[in-house]
Amino acid sequence: MSPGRTQPSRERHLHWGAQALWQQLEPLLPGLSVEVLARCASTNSELLERARIVPSAMPGRLVDASEMAQCVGRRQADTQPCLLVAEHQLAGRGRLGRSWRSARGASLTFSLALPLEPRDWSGLSLAVGVALAQALQPQACCAPLRLGLKWPNDLWLVARSAADGADGGVASGRKLGGVLIETLAAGSRRLAVVGIGLNIAPQPEPLPPELQGRLGCLRELDPQATAPATLTRVALPLVQALKTFEREGFAAFVERYAALDLLRGEAVTTTDARAPRGIVRGVDGQGGLLVETANGVQVISSGEVSVRPATASPAIHAQFQ
Repeated sequence: MSPGRTQPSRERHLHWGAQALWQQLEPLLPGLSVEVLARCASTNSELLERARIVPSAMPGRLVDASEMAQCVGRRQADTQPCLLVAEHQLAGRGRLGRSWRSARGASLTFSLALPLEPRDWSGLSLAVGVALAQALQPQACCAPLRLGLKWPNDLWLVARSAADGADGGVASGRKLGGVLIETLAAGSRRLAVVGIGLNIAPQPEPLPPELQGRLGCLRELDPQATAPATLTRVALPLVQALKTFEREGFAAFVERYAALDLLRGEAVTTTDARAPRGIVRGVDGQGGLLVETANGVQVISSGEVSVRPATASPAIHAQFQ
């Protein structure tokens, strides 16, 4: 089994250290492959398609070795663990069908596929966010910026106050990254594909109007940050978090998430009819968002719900005081 592979390309690749990554991660994920593509539409879609397609099973067809070699990826119908990196992701996807903007060198886009068998899948994206934020958090307690989490799957960059060390919350923050988790049945097991997108450097202009002034990047925390170095920094904590989640569920991450929760105490509006507006009171033991409304505390757990900081937060805060 080849531990690491870089797809041939006319473009010069960044140095990813696939071999070193494989050596670090394979003891935790036996059968792992580490692959780097110059470009692909979406690393999540690529890994999902590999698991779905079985050319030899297509009715009325004989598939020879040459055709198998031309099929997508290194292994077809593959449910073994795979860390797949795209230097340039052409059609990245986010939650609620949103697109994810990325650029070669300015972004880190990768997906990790692995069989996962937790007792309860609730809170998985929050656990992944905790692992990423803690791995990338500035070590200096007096750093002017820090990372926090916006429920359910976004990493945000927020400024600390020089006076008390508090931050301005998600309303004054900027998005640094996101998580997209998809699963599918793979025989008797279930395959999880954990997609990560992180802004390493400022995104090339022009930006769409809705993104202008709303994106942060890792080089604001570390001017020397690169996509390969960031992958090395987050890969092991990510795998360790996934293994912990499989054994213990979101309970193992509740306190760690609370320390990073940017929505706690914030006034928000949501697309959930039960909680169109209210104050966030943290998350429950399954990762559901607790929103205090005029009709009591509502639990929002659907990934299809949008939650945004309220534009009239003082008025909403007054309603619940």
